[in-house]
Amino acid sequence: FSPVFDRDLESDVKSDTSGYLQKLLVTVLEATRDETQQVNAELAEQDATDLYKAGEGRWGTEELAFNVVLAKRSYSQLRATFQAYEKVCGKDIEESIKSETSGDLEKAYLTLVSCAKDCPGYFATLLHKSMKGCGTDEETLIRILVTRAESDLPAIKEKFQQMYKKSLVEAVRSDTSGDFRKLLLALLH
Repeated sequence: FSPVFDRDLESDVKSDTSGYLQKLLVTVLEATRDETQQVNAELAEQDATDLYKAGEGRWGTEELAFNVVLAKRSYSQLRATFQAYEKVCGKDIEESIKSETSGDLEKAYLTLVSCAKDCPGYFATLLHKSMKGCGTDEETLIRILVTRAESDLPAIKEKFQQMYKKSLVEAVRSDTSGDFRKLLLALLH
């Protein structure tokens, strides 16, 4: 980001956001998320209890607990935490987030939960929305295909096929044209 835009991303985030959303985004930018696939069942139960006590189990919401867990735990650890949370709270984490938060912070939390639960599914849904209806959201389409091309694009393509009974290549081919189509199809192959 810095070499391209000659600005610091963290500084931009800090100047454009505030409060718990700012804290969450800065924590995500610090890239301190645990990347291991190991799941600690005790930690999942403790985090689930902490999230319950920070949200549904109290008057108001203690967002800091949500920020720490959602921004720092591995996706596999988060999935275990979400399962434990349902047992503790009696409803899924998304329902609690929707009832306890609002606005951009709610969107950020729900995005992190969606990615943790099914990252390829999350991006397949965004790609489908970008091509659904009149017109194409070219910015979203290219952003996802370029940023995911070297990481999990094959999994996203597979998930897209499962979810929409149509290949991502077919969808892009039928929704785009010209050099833009050629570029996107090259990314998909």
